[in-house]
Order: sequence, then C-alpha cells, then structure tokens
Amino acid sequence: MGGQFQDKVVVVTGASAEGGIGWHCAERFAEEGARVIVAARSLDGLQALASKIGGTVVQCDIAKETDVARVAAAAVAMGGLDVAVNAAGQSVSSTCDSFDQQTLEAAMAVNFYGNLYFFRHMAGAMARGGSIVAVASVAATMVVPGQLLYGSAKAATITAMKYAALEYAPRQIRVNALVPGLVNTQMIAPLIASKELLQIFMKEVPLKRIADPVEIANAALWLSASPSITGTTVTIDGGNGLRRAPQPEEFASLAA
Repeated sequence: MGGQFQDKVVVVTGASAEGGIGWHCAERFAEEGARVIVAARSLDGLQALASKIGGTVVQCDIAKETDVARVAAAAVAMGGLDVAVNAAGQSVSSTCDSFDQQTLEAAMAVNFYGNLYFFRHMAGAMARGGSIVAVASVAATMVVPGQLLYGSAKAATITAMKYAALEYAPRQIRVNALVPGLVNTQMIAPLIASKELLQIFMKEVPLKRIADPVEIANAALWLSASPSITGTTVTIDGGNGLRRAPQPEEFASLAA
C-alpha cells in the first residue's frame, strides 16, 4: 500500500546526523513511499541513513552553489523533483562586539546563502510543481542573546522564502519555512542533561515541552502535501515565541 508521497522524488539536505531533523524528514518521506535523495557535507551517517531507507546519497556542502546544483541534477536524473527540504544549518554564537569577518561569512554562507542556492536550484529541478521547505529558527523571530549572526541569517532566509514563494507560484511551486524552537537532538543534549539549565529554558515555554524532531518532519510532510499553502512559516516551539528567550543574567547562578 502506497503512502501520500508514493514514487515522488524528495531531496533532504542536512540529513547526516542520526536523530536530527534532516534524518527524520528523510525517514518520514521514505515511509510515505518517496524516493529520497539524502545530502550533507559529511558522509558520516549519510550512508547508514540511505541504506536504512533505500535512499540515494549525494555529498553536498549547502554553502557551495555547485554542490547544491549537483543535488538538483541528481533529482532531475531520477525523473524530476517533487519535494525539497533543507535542514542544513550551523549555530554560531555571536554578538555585535564579538564576531569577526570569518565568522560572519561562515554563518551567512550556511544559514542564508545556502537557502538561496537551495530555492533556486530545487525550483529549477521541478517541472510539475512541488514543495520547497527551509528550516529556520525561533532565533529569527525573537531575540536570543548570543545568536546575532545565526538569527539574522535565518531571518533573512524567512524573507527570501517569501520572495521565492511569489516568484515560483506561477509554476505551482510552493515555498515555506519551519520555525523550530528547542528540538530534542544532539545539539541540545547538554541542556537536557542539566536540570537547572533546562528549568531556565522551560520557564519561557508555555507547553513545558521540547519538540521531538519527528514533529518537525511531520510538519514538513504536511506543508508538502498542502497545495494551497505558500509563503508562510510554521512555528513549532511550544509557545516560546509568545514569551521570550532566557536572558544572560538568568544563567549567572549556574556559573557561581
């Protein structure tokens, strides 16, 4: 029995970290019958994921347009692209006074330029309409202290998503973004391991829970199966955006 994406060609970038958002997106689309191309800068883990889901591996540094174009070409070779999800990203701690040029360029290359390349080349591989989903962050929609460059790059991605959605709408290509808050991946394992640190964060999350990465994956599937949704963001943060991010002074007691 086929799933809702039976025989569709799907690209998922940023899929090499086991248990991460990209990993779960690839698994969920495969469970729904899709033929999935998994891509990441590192091949570590990517081969294991492809073997698990029967996917195709393409190495891709999202910050390099030639790499992104190679992923798109792989999709065309499989008959044309239907869905593309970019889960690649790199958290960069920074403030106005602390960043240097190298850090600025690296943060923008991965978290903003990569999405521009993704929109362009994934749309170019879609001959029958389709869905493009970028993964942004709550750091783009509210101030998270110490996340100046990351948040700014993700905010630029959300703006670019809207422009891309309008540009590609005549071709029935929909472009949207997911805005996760805290997600239970290896990236926040130290936070989860510290009861005191977790309590500080949870104080600002009305639902008092951290999202599971499969929730983000399910949202990507929902957007990709919704033919009338484009140019919008779906926030998955337990209500954190209704309040604020923890402030530096709240962590002072932990350092004492």
